Amino acid sequence: MSPSVPPTAADLAASRPRFDDTTPMARAVERQLLVRQGRRYGDPLPRPDHTRVMVVANQKGGVGKTTTAVNLAAALAQGGLRVLVIDLDPQGNASTALDIEHTRGTPSTYDVLVDEVPLEQVVRPHARLDALWCVPATIDLAGAEIELVSAEGREQRLRRALADHPRVGTAAEAGDERFDYVLIDCPPSLGLLTLNALVAGREMLIPIQAEYYALEGLGQLTETIEMVRAHLNHGLDVSTILLTMYDARTNLAAGVAAEVRGHFGSRVLRTAIPRSVRVSEAPSYGQSVIAYDPGSPGALSYLEAARELADRGAARRDTASSTSTTPEGAR
Repeated sequence: MSPSVPPTAADLAASRPRFDDTTPMARAVERQLLVRQGRRYGDPLPRPDHTRVMVVANQKGGVGKTTTAVNLAAALAQGGLRVLVIDLDPQGNASTALDIEHTRGTPSTYDVLVDEVPLEQVVRPHARLDALWCVPATIDLAGAEIELVSAEGREQRLRRALADHPRVGTAAEAGDERFDYVLIDCPPSLGLLTLNALVAGREMLIPIQAEYYALEGLGQLTETIEMVRAHLNHGLDVSTILLTMYDARTNLAAGVAAEVRGHFGSRVLRTAIPRSVRVSEAPSYGQSVIAYDPGSPGALSYLEAARELADRGAARRDTASSTSTTPEGAR
């Protein structure tokens, strides 16, 4: 019997498994390349039938509030939706992260709230994402709370400004050029600026850090929301809770997540945002993490959270539509 012939290099290459483009690493690389080219990854996100005005707020600082507003906005825009970010924080961190000019004297949310300048006059487009816009905040906004104290209808200024914007409303009112989402980034306090946001918004998105101290301020925030509902905005709905800075290695994070899900139920997104150095680094480059490192766990998590948020909105729309068209006798 003749000895077996050793395989050649060509034989080895032919027998090697082909590259599988369905692996997580392959999908991450593909997504990274598409995002860097400004192209959409995956199916487009479903459009709501009206502008969803969402208040991103939590009076506790350091929970990822601005990070969430900016990166969800970028992820929604990357998915083909038209998004406006309104920066209501005098620090202007959302403006910085989106690389929007916000030096003193720049037309900003201060002009909208104090001087009642039309909102469309201060909207600025994002340099790299065609579907993303921002109303910047300048340091001038720090004095707005004092200036608004004696102003008539002081808590209604932002609500009126949004109502007057031609791209905010239903499909019938604002057409195909409407904003699909308006995300209002609030300061880490419950003053007049945040109150304006709560009165203007239809929904509330609360980022909650997966740590014990993050739970302590929820009671005060809940009381404020109930007061706003009772007196100023009956339709305000805490529709979305997002767990941020989640560290799956710790029992504490799992415990906090379980407590939050037990209290808020289905309003908590299934996706949690992990602790990520890349997420923290991105604003210093004037970028969202979606643009800075599209393949990072933080970017992938925000992209997944955005899809979940959009899908939930579509589900709520479909439910409302089916309810409204059901014959009265069948209900």
